[in-house]
Amino acid sequence: MASNVKRAARAPKANDAEADARQPLPLHSGARLTARVALALALVVAALWIAADFLPALIWAAILAVSIWPLYQAFASRISREPSALTAFAFTLLVALVVFAPLALVIFQVAQQSDVLSGWIAQSRDNGIQVPEWVARLPIAADTVQQWWHDNLADPKSATTWLQSLNADRASEFVKTIGGQLLHRLFMFFVALVALFIMLRNGHSIAVSFLTTSDRLFGDPGEGLVEKMVSAVRGTVNGTLVVALAEGLLIGAAYVLAGVPNPVLFTVLTAAFAMLPFGAWAAFTAAALTLVVNGGSGLAAICVFAWGALVMLAGDHFVWPTLVGDAARLPFLFAFVGIFGGLATFGLLGLFAGPVIMAALLTVWREWVVPAREQNKKSENR
Repeated sequence: MASNVKRAARAPKANDAEADARQPLPLHSGARLTARVALALALVVAALWIAADFLPALIWAAILAVSIWPLYQAFASRISREPSALTAFAFTLLVALVVFAPLALVIFQVAQQSDVLSGWIAQSRDNGIQVPEWVARLPIAADTVQQWWHDNLADPKSATTWLQSLNADRASEFVKTIGGQLLHRLFMFFVALVALFIMLRNGHSIAVSFLTTSDRLFGDPGEGLVEKMVSAVRGTVNGTLVVALAEGLLIGAAYVLAGVPNPVLFTVLTAAFAMLPFGAWAAFTAAALTLVVNGGSGLAAICVFAWGALVMLAGDHFVWPTLVGDAARLPFLFAFVGIFGGLATFGLLGLFAGPVIMAALLTVWREWVVPAREQNKKSENR
């Protein structure tokens, strides 16, 4: 009996020892917090590493979702009382059509001109490539260009030799490379559309999660930081679209006045490529060359190029930074550096990342650093 009592007395001590041995490590709260933060950072790094190939598509989807959210809310309110999976799917299809329409127009026009191109190649092999009239009107080296053209292109044998230098193997390799890149871009476009659909469908919950996280990490100023970043994204996108459309229409008017072939196509291309760095320059340069090749006036082609350059310089270097800066509440210098510095550092994504980073920097400075300094001055005066 006494032995049983001793065993019973020893049992709690053994249980306490086992409980002490089972206590989680590390034992103090600071070390536990450090371990949790380290685990969270490791998981974030691992997730980014896994999704590295899809990050550009996801970032573009996030930029689109933030930019078009007010339009989506108005669209959803007209179809149903609140956003739903159906409205998100329908609006995603509309976005896909708007983005894909210029590309489809270009492909259609190229397909229409393929028969003309093949006929021109066959005729050039039989009769040679005659010297165009615009070569004689060149202001520089007109005689040299004419002589080279006569020796290498005007003679059918020389023209056939030159055209055969573009052999089928090189053409097939070029087509394979372009085809592979096109398939990859189409797949990334599909991934971006899927991500956009999910973001539109769950927009409210995602926004609440971001605001809650920023509030827990940074306090009340965190919500202001998120709002300023959203304003910067919307201001950059809206400013880019407005400036690109205005540039396309202004340069398109020059196409019509100068008599450029297919002025509507070139106007659409100019407006679409104006959203890309130096894209519109390539579009109106191609339009000027097309005008000259088709027997148009060389002076008119020079005027088209000069007008396009003037419009692009004014729009990209003055109007565009001003619109983005006003929408994002950025000074002109910060908007200018954010746009072009972002392009130089991050590529096309930097067009939006640059102003967002500048807006976040100014928000931190205005709402976190400056108020803290003023508070310190007030406390010192007391």
